[in-house]
Amino acid sequence: MPLATRGWVFPSETSAALYLEGLGFLVLEYAPPTPALYFSRDRLQGEARNPFQRFMASKVQGELVRAEQLKLDRVVVFHFSGAKGFIDAPPTRLLFEVTGRNANLLILETGEGFAGKILMAAREITGSRNRYRVVRSGGSYTPPPPYEKLDPRTLQLEDLEVLAERPLLKARDVLDGLGPTLLSELSRRSGIGLSEVVGDRIPVVFSAVKSLVEDPSVAQGSLSEQARDVSQAEQAEAIRKSLREVLQKRLKVLHEQLMDVRRAEQGAETALQERAWADLLMAYQHQVPEGATGVELPDFETGERVQVPLKPDQKPWQNADRLYARARKREDVYLRLLEREPQLLQEQQELQVLLEQVMQADLPRLKQWEQQILGAETSTKNTVQVGARYRIGGFEVLVGRNSTENEMLTHRIGKSMDHWFHAQGYPGSHVLVRSGGKELPFDVVLKVAALAAHFSKARESGNVPVDYTRIKHVWRPKGAGKGQVHYTQQKTVFVDPALPEAVM
Repeated sequence: MPLATRGWVFPSETSAALYLEGLGFLVLEYAPPTPALYFSRDRLQGEARNPFQRFMASKVQGELVRAEQLKLDRVVVFHFSGAKGFIDAPPTRLLFEVTGRNANLLILETGEGFAGKILMAAREITGSRNRYRVVRSGGSYTPPPPYEKLDPRTLQLEDLEVLAERPLLKARDVLDGLGPTLLSELSRRSGIGLSEVVGDRIPVVFSAVKSLVEDPSVAQGSLSEQARDVSQAEQAEAIRKSLREVLQKRLKVLHEQLMDVRRAEQGAETALQERAWADLLMAYQHQVPEGATGVELPDFETGERVQVPLKPDQKPWQNADRLYARARKREDVYLRLLEREPQLLQEQQELQVLLEQVMQADLPRLKQWEQQILGAETSTKNTVQVGARYRIGGFEVLVGRNSTENEMLTHRIGKSMDHWFHAQGYPGSHVLVRSGGKELPFDVVLKVAALAAHFSKARESGNVPVDYTRIKHVWRPKGAGKGQVHYTQQKTVFVDPALPEAVM
């Protein structure tokens, strides 16, 4: 570097390629969950297909001056020199987060390292979607959450003591830059299986790590088998984690329900006292002064004086009726919960046993449990429908019926490339079109806009302005209430409020 460039081409809506002199195309595929960064000798072509790609083609120009990686993480920044022309392109940085489902491509102002102002992002990330950071054009870039892993280039033998009682698979959690491919090669070079506990073989692992630093190439013929082992081990761990979360959540609920039984048992003891007070009030009504907040009456058996609390605005018999009613309610709750206690205890014991089995099970058994447990949970969740539903032009359209549903439709159910409609300047429903990234025909836009106008305060008006944009351009301002949003890159149409013919 520096390397001369010949400009950008865009093979698809979520990929960009830059031709570098002498190397071919540097390809950036930034669609989650499978982003990629590689060189290609193929002849690639394609015009910019969306606003982000057009912005990148015009702003990210000039020589490729420098490339940096964030530690050994999957985050890289490319520095460009800028270019002179009829309209100058100043120096910029192109930052690529090659991070699975969180993949993103951002254009930053010129600067050092990984901080700076975001000029534009391929994916806008709001606070409702990510609690750690917001990614928005015009904001400051925050790198992914920091992590503490050992750098294999400066690794010391004693640093690997953390692996002594763990399987080799966990080396990926300890060593920076160790992905599935290098992990499989580490297993081959050390002679230790991925599921084997390292134990006293730490010096062997240390030597294998150092050899990877010197030569990270993968032995021919070992990759497919070892990579499959890594994949299966990671798949098992992912299923195990999901099952553990579901089981522990249910165990927590059972614990609270059993605690309700204990609390109801204490309530039943209180009910005995309340009944005793009520009996005394009925027997000694003539001794209770009017308007008193309490009275001492003799116990039937011992004759000792018993303090009975009263409501001063009620007569003695009314206070007795109130105490009888409270006692009956406590007793009913206790009996109802007591009937459930054996069932709760049995389920708790079965889940505890199942949880222990999950931690030891192999992949085929985990998959069976995944289908039985997680599949049933997903099916239950899917039975809850949010929003009024319509079918317009072959697209599913959801309408929020209150602020809670507006919040869920916009920030939880809607995908980034779905379309979002709202009457401009009027309180009303959020309308979500599940377009899946497809462009909406204009006749569909007009019908959905009319629907949004109908479910707003402008229902009785005519020629109502309705804004629409992609979900990724809609966000909830900090501190705002449910259903309150800001949005950008919207288009506006004027329509008369109307309902569509097709209702789901």
